Amino acid sequence: MGNFSDGFWNLFLFVVTVVSIGGLALFVFTQSKGKMPAAGSSAETTGHVWDDDLRELNNPLPAWWRNMFYITLAFGALYLLFYPGLGSNSMFLGWTQITQYEEEMAEAEATYGPLFARFENEPIEALAGNEDALKMGERLYASYCTQCHGSDAGGVRGYPNLRDGDWLWGGTPDRIQESILKGRQAVMPAWEAVLKDEGIKQVTQYILSLGGREHDAAAAAQGKPLFASNCVACHGAEGEGNPMLGAANLSDDVWLYGGSPKAIEATLRDGRNGIMPAHEEFLGKAKVHLLTAYIYSLANK
Repeated sequence: MGNFSDGFWNLFLFVVTVVSIGGLALFVFTQSKGKMPAAGSSAETTGHVWDDDLRELNNPLPAWWRNMFYITLAFGALYLLFYPGLGSNSMFLGWTQITQYEEEMAEAEATYGPLFARFENEPIEALAGNEDALKMGERLYASYCTQCHGSDAGGVRGYPNLRDGDWLWGGTPDRIQESILKGRQAVMPAWEAVLKDEGIKQVTQYILSLGGREHDAAAAAQGKPLFASNCVACHGAEGEGNPMLGAANLSDDVWLYGGSPKAIEATLRDGRNGIMPAHEEFLGKAKVHLLTAYIYSLANK
């Protein structure tokens, strides 16, 4: 939003706001020039008549009512001198929503930072058995992770289950912490143009065979050389995956986007793109340390 009110738009908002307040003040002034009729004289009418003798009079607003408009306009003008409302100009007080946010965050860090920092130098494996640390980590998880991974950390389609001990990028404390701090971006390319429809079906059957699942043996045999030519670079010769690349283990029957033949075919045909956002700048290392301990504890009771 800050960029929106820079340059031309900053001038545009300034002009529109000032002209609007000035125009309203002029309108109230021009509509307040009339005077109340003298006692005993007839009032001017607007010409509107109802029920034969009910006429609308053209009397000016009462002074107290008219002055309320002026007070409101004056308040608006004074407000704009002290708080931003004319584009990105911070005005006399220099207040902006960004500076207020930064001040509040700094105050919160000074108050609550030491509570998280006292656990920062303890090993994650040790914190996984520390009840106080886990309670803090659980609250962090509830605030920042449930939207994707679920309140029970069981994951949903496209978002990993954090309780089952199966990790795309590795499940050691260091690897989990790195995933949270730096984020991850996984890319499974689309293979339809290379494998064609028949090849996708054959490779799907071969992948099913890697996990010992029900499959078409003849199609799997045809899919094996296709897998060897196109898939082993990431998933390995036995389909056991590569945590350094975030390549999934295809032999353990744990699936991020679904393990049915139809779902596997869709993954091969269209590809997948998964993004885990980085949280280092937002949460800081001390909070991530506790969050890592909590997540590590879920799969390592």
